[in-house]
Amino acid sequence: MPQPRVSFEFFPPRSLEASFRLWDTVRMLAPLGPEFVSVTYGAGGTTRQLTHEAVTTIGREFGLNVAAHLTCVDATRSETMAIAETYAKAGVREIVALRGDPPKAAGRFTPHPEGFADSVALVEALAATGDFHLRVGAYPEPHPEATDSAADVAWLKRKFEAGADSAVTQFFFEADTFLRFRDACAKAGIDRPVIPGIVPIENWAGIRRFAAACGASVPGWLDDAFDKAIRDGRAELLATALCTELCDRLLAEGVEHLHFYTLNRAHLTRDVCHALGVVPQVTLENVA
Repeated sequence: MPQPRVSFEFFPPRSLEASFRLWDTVRMLAPLGPEFVSVTYGAGGTTRQLTHEAVTTIGREFGLNVAAHLTCVDATRSETMAIAETYAKAGVREIVALRGDPPKAAGRFTPHPEGFADSVALVEALAATGDFHLRVGAYPEPHPEATDSAADVAWLKRKFEAGADSAVTQFFFEADTFLRFRDACAKAGIDRPVIPGIVPIENWAGIRRFAAACGASVPGWLDDAFDKAIRDGRAELLATALCTELCDRLLAEGVEHLHFYTLNRAHLTRDVCHALGVVPQVTLENVA
C-alpha cells in the first residue's frame, strides 16, 4: 500500500503557553512532509489577527505550504477581500474558505449586511482573484443546519462549481461514514478531491463535545470502549489503535490523502502517521 499524503490543522494560540505548544507541535509534525497545513479562524472572526500571525510565521520559519482559514462572519466583503489580499502579498497560496461559525451568543449565522451571504459567494470572489488554491469544508453527516445528507452533497457541488479546488470533511468515527459520502459525491458528479478529516482522540470528553456541536454521530461501541479504557488507564493506547485502524481502512478503500485535526497536540498524530508508514523526510535542526 503506497504511503498516504497527509496534512495537518492547527489553531492560533491565545496565550504564551499555547504559543509554545503550537510551535512544538509544528516542529514535531513538519518533518513528516505534509502537503499543506491549515490554521483555523475562531468563531465570529475572533482570532483574525492571531490566525494571520500564525499563518505567516509557520510559512516563514518552517517552510510549509500554509492554508489560511477565511470566513464570512462579521465582516464586509471589502474587509474579507482585504484579508485575502494581505495573505497573497505574504506569499500564502492556499485558503480554506468557509462560511464560519457565528459568535456563540448569536445563535444562527446571520450574514453581515455588506458581507458575503455564504461560502459559495466567498469562494466565487476568491476564485475570481486567481491568487489561491481554494479548499472548502464538507460534511459526511448532515450539517446541523442541513435538512439531510443530500443537501450537504448538493451544497458541496455548488462550492466546486463556484471555483473550489478540493474539500476537507468534518471528522467522523467510522470509515463507512466517509465512504458513503464519497459515493454520494461521485454519484452527484463531483470529481474533485474530497479529503477525509481525521481527529486523533487526545481527550474523549472534549472530542465528545465537539462531535455534539458539529453533528458527528458517536457510535455506542466507541463510548463503551473509552469508558473502559479510561478506567483502565489505556485511553491513549486505544486512541492510537482506533485512529490507525480507521486510517488504514480508508487507505485500503482507495483514499490517498488524510487530513489530521491535531488540536495543537502532536504526539498521537505523529504516532498514527508513523504506523501508516509516514516517516520524517526532513530535519528541522537549523530552524530557528
